[in-house]
This record gives sequence, structure tokens and C-alpha cells, in this order.
Amino acid sequence: MSTAAAEEKFELITRRLQEVLGGDAIKAILAEGRSPKCYWGTAPTGRPHIGYFVPLTKIADFLRADVEVKVLLAGKPIRYDVQYRILNILWKDVHAFLDNLKAPLELVGHRTKYYQYLLLAVFKSLGIPTSKLHFVEGSSYQLTKEYNLDNYRLCATVTEHDAKKAGAEVVKQVESPLLSGLLYPGLQALDEQYLDVDFQFGGVDQRKIFTFAELYLPRLGYRKRAHLMNAMVPGLAGGKMSSSDPNSKIDFLDAPEVVRKKIKLAFCEEGNTEENGVLSFIEAVLIPISELRIARVQGDKILEQGTGDQKPFIADGAPDGTVFSIERDEKFGGSMHYKSFAELKADFASKALHPKDLKTSVAAAINNLLEPIRTAFQANEEWQKIEKLAYPDPNAKPEKKKKKEKVYHPPPPGKGKNAQTPTVEAVRDSIVTASVPEPVLTEAAKQEPAS
Repeated sequence: MSTAAAEEKFELITRRLQEVLGGDAIKAILAEGRSPKCYWGTAPTGRPHIGYFVPLTKIADFLRADVEVKVLLAGKPIRYDVQYRILNILWKDVHAFLDNLKAPLELVGHRTKYYQYLLLAVFKSLGIPTSKLHFVEGSSYQLTKEYNLDNYRLCATVTEHDAKKAGAEVVKQVESPLLSGLLYPGLQALDEQYLDVDFQFGGVDQRKIFTFAELYLPRLGYRKRAHLMNAMVPGLAGGKMSSSDPNSKIDFLDAPEVVRKKIKLAFCEEGNTEENGVLSFIEAVLIPISELRIARVQGDKILEQGTGDQKPFIADGAPDGTVFSIERDEKFGGSMHYKSFAELKADFASKALHPKDLKTSVAAAINNLLEPIRTAFQANEEWQKIEKLAYPDPNAKPEKKKKKEKVYHPPPPGKGKNAQTPTVEAVRDSIVTASVPEPVLTEAAKQEPAS
């Protein structure tokens, strides 16, 4: 591979990332003409939100740069003579269970299936070829003898301080933590070795786990991997967008009116570009997806057509080079067109772009992204059943037990609420009658006429 081609691929792999650790290792692989191998992992715990568009959109860049990953099924590595650009997505089902018991294993199983349905729908909507993606459950190899022996070796090497520090950003911190939370970073480090990858991709909140892996894998005799990190999208109210905070995020299945309401209530102070989740979503998701759609129109051969409306987020009549438009009525000055996020951010900071106009365009773009996903969900009964099992309604009232039908049994004679209290004379007569036996007559007596 020529130096220029290698540099172009490296730029595609690393663009829009917040941080890259070990980038020289990836450059060396590209210079040799090989395809780097990577994986992105997710723990199926809370309901995934639209913040997931950030890593999923980045995966399109990996595929376009010929990133290659080995496919793993049920712990058996499968090699192909033909090299596929297949991204290995690891389901951290064991990780999810260990993360301070966020969910029991049975529930994790349902959520794993829900994530798979959802992410496949998202990939198809973006035009990312799902034939080049493969989903792997971590338990398919994390329960093997070899993996567990390496886990024991790691436990004999890692200090409690380092394990706790590594998981501080992603493992729930409580006053009396469980031992499982300390195992989590080690498992994620071992995944890199057992998936045989060159780099791992994740959010910047994973940084401490990534540096933990760089430190401890070589101590087990394994090579150090590179790590690529995307920025975390701020929540709608500021801070981190979180699955556990419904007010900070938009669910993939939220109805259009819900999306518009959440965006309307989102923090977006005029002129304020800090901790602004609406602005950040344009930068991290909407502009990258708009550029993907433009690339498809221009003849990109990796991307497929995608489902739903695939028009870039630009208004009709926008000048060449536009990647995002704020559509407004002519009486308010007409639409505004931007060739980069920097231009849009500058207009917002100078108050040339009003928050209401920004929110209206963002809400419309998000609904455009979610429409094919909602449609896929409504057309798939199995996915709907899994959704109810994976995320049962916490406010649902338990079903009332059916009451047993009462069968009426009449009381014996003289009993029950309507029975009359016998008089003293009646009791005496009944005793006398019961105590005096009836005379027994012989046959002759029976035939003798009465006098």
C-alpha cells in the first residue's frame, strides 16, 4: 500500500475521535498493507438511546477503511480465504451481569436479543452492510477453561487499587462494592486477546479500562493494543446522556411527538455552546450521517442504500459543500446553510442562529433517523415480545389472582343462621322420645285386632 493510501485510511479510521492511544501501531499495520482488526463492545443493560448513533456511525468509517475483524461463533474461530470487512461486535453479557448486578442473567439474555434487533435495524437504516457485521456473545468464550485461567492469572497480578480505579467511570460505584465490579476491567482487557484484535473502540469514558489493558496484558505475555475513543454526547439537560436518566436521552423507539417535546425542553441557552446536547448531537451524529448520505450519492461502494428517507440534512437549493441546513421560513430570513460544524457553532455563539430554529431542525432530523427503526419494530412481533421481556413496565400493576368460586353447602338440620333455638319442652320431648324405645310387636300381635 502506498504511503498516501495508508495515511488516507488512518485519517478515515481516526477522524472525529476525541483520543487515540497507540496510533503508531495502526499506522504500521496499514503501511504493511494489512487490514487492522478491531472490536466495539457494549453491555446490554439499560435501554439504548440515540447516543449510540455516535459509535455506530463511526463504524461506517472503519468499514470504508477496510478494517477487518475475526468472526467468532460459539467460541470457535472461523477463518475465511477471502478477507471480509467484518466488524466484530461483542455482547458483554457476562460483563453486564458482573457490573454490580445491574440485571440478572435471565434479563440480560432478553436484553442481548433486544440490542441485536435494534442495532441491526440501525445499521440497515444507515446503509451499513450488515453482511459485514457479526454479533458475538461474550459468554461464548468467556466461560472457557483458557479464558478463566488467564482471568486467575490476572487476578494474581492486579492490585485492588488498580482494578477499582480502572472501572471508576463505567462500573457503578457504591459504598460497599461487590467483587464482581473489580473483575470487570480485567475481563474487558482479556477480550482484546481472545478476539485477536489490533485495537478496541469505545467511548472516552472507557479510557481508564483501556490504559489498564495496556499495562496488564503485556504482564501476561500478550501484546499491547491500540485504543480509539469517541467523545461522549452530553445529555439533553447537560451532563452525560445516560440510559438510567429518561430526561437526559431520547430512546430509539420514542414517538415523533415525544422527540419534539424532549428537544423543546432540552438545555440550549442562546449563545451558550458549553454542555449543549443539541449542538453536540449535530456535531457527533447529524453532520457525520449527512456526510455518509452525500458520499453514497457520490458513488461510495461500501455503503448500501439504507432504509427510510436517505436525503442528507440539507435544504433544497443549498450551495455545494453544505453538510447541514437550518430550514426557516423566508419571513424569518430563510434557510441557513453550513459547510462545517465550526461555522454553525460560530453562528450560534454570536446569536445569529436562534435556539428555536436550531431545535426545530434537530428534532426533524432525529425523527428522520428514527422513522425506519420504529417501522422495523412495528413490523417485527418477535422484537416486540422481546422488548416487553427485556424492559418490563415498572409501573405495570401485577395481575390480580382470580378468586376461587364459592360453592354453597347447606347447613345440617337445626344449624345455620336461620335455625331456631329449641324450647326447653322441645328438648325434653326429644330426649324422652330418643330414650324410650319403640315396642317390638310379634307377628301374632300385629295380626290381633285392636280393642
